[in-house]
Amino acid sequence: MRRGGDHPLQFRHRFRVRRPRDSATAHRSLTFRLCQAFRSSRSNPIRSGDHVDTALSRRTFLGTAAAAAVALTVVAVPRARAEVTEERHRAVVIGSGFGGAITAMHLGRAGVETVVLERGIRWPTGPNAETFPRMFAPDRRASWLSPMPVMTGAPPIPSEPYTGLMERVRGNGIDILCGAGVGGSSLAYHGMTLQPDGARFAASVSPSLDYDLLDREYYPRVARMLRVAEIPDDLLAHPRYRSSREFLDRAAREGFDTFRVPMSIDWDFARRELTGELKPSYTTGDVIYGVNNGGKFSVDVTYLAAAENTGNVSVAPLHRVTDVERAPNGTWITHVDRIHTDGTILERKRLLSEAVFLGAGSAGTTRLLMKAHAKNLVPDLPDEVGTGWGNNGDRVFSVTTPLSSPGEFQGGPACVGMKDYSDPAGALMIVTGPVPWPADIGTTSVIGLGVVRGLGRWQYDAATDDAVLHWDQKFDRELTRAIETRIRRIAGPAALVVDINAVDVNTFHPLGGAPMGPVCDEVGRVLGQRGLYVVDGAKIPGSTGACNPSMTIAALAEYGADEIVRRDAGVVF
Repeated sequence: MRRGGDHPLQFRHRFRVRRPRDSATAHRSLTFRLCQAFRSSRSNPIRSGDHVDTALSRRTFLGTAAAAAVALTVVAVPRARAEVTEERHRAVVIGSGFGGAITAMHLGRAGVETVVLERGIRWPTGPNAETFPRMFAPDRRASWLSPMPVMTGAPPIPSEPYTGLMERVRGNGIDILCGAGVGGSSLAYHGMTLQPDGARFAASVSPSLDYDLLDREYYPRVARMLRVAEIPDDLLAHPRYRSSREFLDRAAREGFDTFRVPMSIDWDFARRELTGELKPSYTTGDVIYGVNNGGKFSVDVTYLAAAENTGNVSVAPLHRVTDVERAPNGTWITHVDRIHTDGTILERKRLLSEAVFLGAGSAGTTRLLMKAHAKNLVPDLPDEVGTGWGNNGDRVFSVTTPLSSPGEFQGGPACVGMKDYSDPAGALMIVTGPVPWPADIGTTSVIGLGVVRGLGRWQYDAATDDAVLHWDQKFDRELTRAIETRIRRIAGPAALVVDINAVDVNTFHPLGGAPMGPVCDEVGRVLGQRGLYVVDGAKIPGSTGACNPSMTIAALAEYGADEIVRRDAGVVF
């Protein structure tokens, strides 16, 4: 008999096994109790200007230490039960961002029963919702299962870990900031929807893909689904968008090619904010953790909603994939932990399928492939798995101009920019990055993007059963200098320009790890692995033609899904 909530086209075998409590969960709980003990030792809250006495009382310290010792000695004792289940699906999609959601939509429309596995939760928005945290007041919703903030400079989050919006994946030489939730990183991205030109596409993405076909069919298809639109004149003229107007004026005076960024948002929501009908989000630039008012056409309300509406696609939130394996008979086995929002493992699953589509983002997809290669879970994976990684040339700068001010609560998202394809260091683009400062401090931010070679690589670490990214900062040093030179020209000689990424080296736009050519073909089929596909940014070797990558990832996913449905559905799966 089918259990309530099961998809009608799947079956389950349920049995129970004893398992020790997950050690990571135990350590997180212990960390939380230590923090609570520390806070309880203080009789007064800390205020600005107070001296902070960090000493615990002897009794509190000894009590906490004793509790810690007990906790650490019992982690391995079987204290919790995790039910193990088995399911069968025709297709499994891992990840619900652009690549995963687009693939699921096409599979569903073709009548292919599909489950989409997403480690995070749903984040429903609407007019005047409070779904997402604010930039300068992050809470547990901001970070994926960590009390530490994702953004540098943000305060620690005084709560137990939660399946929040963003994860910082630590690497050697650079960290990756990636989304977690139904809709992937589209929940938190500004909405920039930029298409590279043919020359830059060939130089950075693929010289052999038919760019004319993509330009004629697939990029426009993405633009229609995401309802892209540039900022209207009336909004750009509003005082809240002074920083954007100043950027355009200054860049044009320096002779740069300026433009308004196509955005996947409904600008009427910004107008309604300015009239007081909606709480401000766009018009204060407070968008880094998501847009509360519901005016952004993120993946969860576009592609993924269309996939679910086919009736053939189910989405499984709070399903964290741990491994992908190929059985001797060719069946694909996806190992999954169904988790609580505090990270506790509630159930362990084995999902059997004829096809697996990897759409967990560059970091997630690459780490799964690296683990499968190192542990021989998928024999004969290409040795080039883990190569071809780049940061898309990302660089964030703060700009303080004493002669003119961008104002407080700078309107956003990142809606204007400039491009320069003339530098020998490579094509580059600079866009505004409005900041929701509550006071006018004369500072804004700008973001540089460019073409970099995918020279980063991942290495498997058996001690942690994970892969670690290795990136040498010399790989993008020349491009960074070119970006900074242009920012200084735009800002003027009196401006204070600070390279934020010199202190905190990270990227929001990871690309590569399973590049087209050595690891997969242009459709996404992993070489030598029938039924295994890469459908996200992991197959793009490092950069997307001096543009943010979402539109190119989406266009390639649209193209790949068309080919897969036409040639592989009914044959491979």
